[in-house]
Amino acid sequence: MTALLQHPGYEDESLQRVAEQLPCREAQSAVLLSLMGQPQQYSYPSIFIYGHRASGKSHVMHVLLRELELPHATLSCVECVSGALLFERVLLSLFGHEAAALLPRSASLSDFVRVYRQQCSLSPAEQTRFIVTELLRDADANLLPALLRLQELVEDNVTVVLLSEIAWDKFRPNTGCFEPLLLHFPDYSKGELQQILSQDRHPSYSADFYSSYINILLGVFYSVCRDLRELRHLAALNFSKFCEPVAEGKVKETDTHKLWRNIEPHLKKAMQTVYLREVSSLQWEQMQQMEEKETGVVRGLSAHTHIELPYYSKFLLIAAYLASYNPARTDKRFFLKHHGKIKKTNFLKKNEKTSNHLLGPKPFPLDRLLAIFYSVVDNRVAPTASIFSQISSLVTLQLLAQVSHEDQLDAPKYKCAVSMDFICAISRTVNFDIVKYLYDFL
Repeated sequence: MTALLQHPGYEDESLQRVAEQLPCREAQSAVLLSLMGQPQQYSYPSIFIYGHRASGKSHVMHVLLRELELPHATLSCVECVSGALLFERVLLSLFGHEAAALLPRSASLSDFVRVYRQQCSLSPAEQTRFIVTELLRDADANLLPALLRLQELVEDNVTVVLLSEIAWDKFRPNTGCFEPLLLHFPDYSKGELQQILSQDRHPSYSADFYSSYINILLGVFYSVCRDLRELRHLAALNFSKFCEPVAEGKVKETDTHKLWRNIEPHLKKAMQTVYLREVSSLQWEQMQQMEEKETGVVRGLSAHTHIELPYYSKFLLIAAYLASYNPARTDKRFFLKHHGKIKKTNFLKKNEKTSNHLLGPKPFPLDRLLAIFYSVVDNRVAPTASIFSQISSLVTLQLLAQVSHEDQLDAPKYKCAVSMDFICAISRTVNFDIVKYLYDFL
């Protein structure tokens, strides 16, 4: 049952539409409505909304402003790479092209305030104007203090709503600034995720059938992923496999146990690639069908994980795994042709009696990674910028983890973040026997 929102400044029909589009966010919507006040009244100058990714911050604000038909400008500091571009977008959204054209080429804050005041004198605000922007920590130093007290600077009924995944304490300048009102959006609980995801049910199946599927999906993924967008993507990706026995007439919709046994291996396979969006849903389904037809394919790993990686990225990942799980002094034994005979027991230390795979991956410097890479790759590769960019891509995909500080440019350190099954699958695609190069398996 949808909770009712009430506010004297807006029609009940509009508030009902808002409530229907914001399930499990009724409390936050009610707080925002009370802070916004009635449309013709002055609102608080700035509101800071924070919470984890996919907790509904942007969605709630966009629905409120759209359904209540309030004048607003929606911006992103990621897209607006400079303050001048952000100022232009604000004037364009609130006053139109003619106002934005009045700004000089490299507009400063004073230029923006001047043009904004001119437009306010020509078209005074009949309702509160809202500026909604996602905030970055590395924005211009004077941008945040100006946005927080923009209402005072331009002498207009305008409210700035700042959205962030980081708490306000991380943004507060050392020199002090106007303090915004803080509003926290908590993560969705498991029951709330169940309620939201169940609304996306397939029209060919009953609501109870799709709800049981979402319950199974959350039982698998909730411990490792609570991102609503990622869970929604996973639900759409795997639903065809879940309902396949029902479509073929093998089981009934109420036989949850058999449906679970059918979908379990597919969900475990998808578990290893959460957040990796390298292929579309259509490509995923095509490769799943190829896996079922072919016998000599890699098991325990989704197909796109090793197909989509570039050739040299696979060898970089193999080199990173060897550097993480082999002691540094064994590199000579594995990667030099004339190393002599060295017995493992001769240099076994006390702390190496336990398997390195049980202790977990260890950090390694960049030069060691490249040295192993040039040793294991088939042909000679020049150390070009492409190789270094592929290392950055592996870090972005969370297959490698950078453990050194970002300002440590001379000797960055990394750690391999993939499992043994994962790297064995990658190795088989390039015909490399990684087990022969692992110290634990001598």
